[in-house]
Amino acid sequence: MKRALRPGKVLIDWSQNNAFKTTVTPYSLRARSKPTVSTPVSWDEVMGCERPADLMFTSDEVLERVAEHGDLLAPLTAAQPG
Repeated sequence: MKRALRPGKVLIDWSQNNAFKTTVTPYSLRARSKPTVSTPVSWDEVMGCERPADLMFTSDEVLERVAEHGDLLAPLTAAQPG
């Protein structure tokens, strides 16, 4: 729907949230029988990964990670000097 046709409204594209789509935002639950969370990881974690399951996280695990390490995406959202 074109923006001009929806003033003052937000378009929620529900069709993007299904098992066949690969794009998901950080901290979103994936649509699977056991939902994992799209989670930012460090380069050290990527380099130490021996199998895909090493980098799969449940919602409880993600909350623990953020409590321990903070939001790994925070540097990307910090205001840039201008």
